[in-house]
Amino acid sequence: MTGQRTWWRTVLGVVLVALMLFPVYWMVNVSLTRTGDMRADPPHWFPWNPTFEGYAAALTQQLPALATSVFIGLGTVAITLVVALPAGYSLARLRPRGARTIDFTLLVAQMIPGVVMAMGFYAIYIRLGMLNSIGGLIIADSTLAVPFAVLLFRAFMATIPGELMAAAQIDGAGTWRTFRSVILPLSRNSVITVSLFAFLWSWSDFIFASTLNRSSDVIPITLGIYRYIGNNTTEWNSIMATAVIASLPAAFLLVIAQRYIAAGVTAGAVKD
Repeated sequence: MTGQRTWWRTVLGVVLVALMLFPVYWMVNVSLTRTGDMRADPPHWFPWNPTFEGYAAALTQQLPALATSVFIGLGTVAITLVVALPAGYSLARLRPRGARTIDFTLLVAQMIPGVVMAMGFYAIYIRLGMLNSIGGLIIADSTLAVPFAVLLFRAFMATIPGELMAAAQIDGAGTWRTFRSVILPLSRNSVITVSLFAFLWSWSDFIFASTLNRSSDVIPITLGIYRYIGNNTTEWNSIMATAVIASLPAAFLLVIAQRYIAAGVTAGAVKD
């Protein structure tokens, strides 16, 4: 009976995974399909006569948008780490006055819908002259990552044994030296996790890009795909090729950093 239940669970898991991954497979399939075969009946379930024309067109037309998204993602990661690491350390180890209120505020901040934040940024940026700017998008995207990052760092740093900090202080290390020499090296998994999530959030952002960067020629890849669909409703192989290319960095980073993510997300869940 145990083997039978395990067999059915395996089959069910394979079916569910296949259903979830089918849109990804179809995206790749269409990206390799020739334009003349798009309306074939029945449709081609496999690209028997593949073409890379869509990828050539996507790289030619969308490469600047991809570079822009990479720059925005790296900028978002940098700002998130610079703000969240000291904040998490302070909340976890220094316990400033109002720490509980700050924790609650960070939780509430993660519940605010992105479209509400986008409209708030629009009202601020139009006064500061920051609309249609890369810096404005980096700051806006950072607001999504910073609350999550601070809470994750605080949860992990709270589990670091106090004896390590006490030993550093006995050796003459101050607060900043303890943070730099003791806390940061031990927080590697959390730092990688936060960096990855911050990059992916900025990479996949569409709400801020479409609200704060509508009339700029320098646009991220999400807005580039949106405009590309509007201008090329018949070249679906190029559209899907652009989507495949835009998905590769996220998939690559998730595969490379998966073990760090597992350790980083669960950091602080169990206290020794």
